[in-house]
Order: sequence, then structure tokens, then C-alpha cells
Amino acid sequence: MKHLLPKEAHEFLEKNPEALFIDVRSEMEFLFVGHPKGALHVSWNDGPDWDINPHFVGEVKKLIGAMGDRPVVLLCRSGKRSAEAGDALMAAGFRQVYNITHGFEGDLDDNHQRGTINGWRFDRLPWEQC
Repeated sequence: MKHLLPKEAHEFLEKNPEALFIDVRSEMEFLFVGHPKGALHVSWNDGPDWDINPHFVGEVKKLIGAMGDRPVVLLCRSGKRSAEAGDALMAAGFRQVYNITHGFEGDLDDNHQRGTINGWRFDRLPWEQC
């Protein structure tokens, strides 16, 4: 798996329109915190129990469809869950998996808040809220 900073990921996605861009956060995060424009949603884990989605790999395979081996770019809040999801895809035979380091909201700052140091929104990349 390769790791990209948010700006690098945005450039990669613009240059590779066939890439599948997946936000792996919970449904509530995706809907209410916001998400990158163009990102599809497939939860890696979700509430109320926060169990790993046993259908994650299968759902991604369905999204890829007949295109076969196309790049998959993953994003979560901070880059940790998306890295775990990427590991699962790699173990399932995916070869072009990219994780967005710092994720959508970025790392915690000294006040334990996100969005002030790095991340997709911090870099002012395109996003929307439902």
C-alpha cells in the first residue's frame, strides 16, 4: 500500500479518473462531518458496536466491477482506519491501494482538536456535507 498526503491524493485522483475513491468512516461521520467531493462511502467499521464490516472487501469489489485492477484510494478521519482497510484489500489481492495520510480531519493538536494541523479539510480540498 502506498501513502499519500491529502494534496497528493487529490492530484492523483485528478490524474487517474478511473480510480475508486472510498471514504471508510462511519455513516454518521460521512453524512454529518462531511466528506470529499466524489468519494463513495463504504464503512470499515461502524456503530453501535464498531465491529469491522465483514463485507468491506466484497463491497469494494462490487464497486470496481468489470474494470478489474483499478486504483483504490482510501480515506478516514486521520488515516488509521483507512490504513487498516487498505491492509484488508491488499490481503484480498488488490494491488493498487492508496491510503490518505492525515485523513479528512487530520491529527489531534495540543488541545485534542482535529482540523488545525493537517488533513483534507485543512488543506482546503473540495468537500461537501449532506
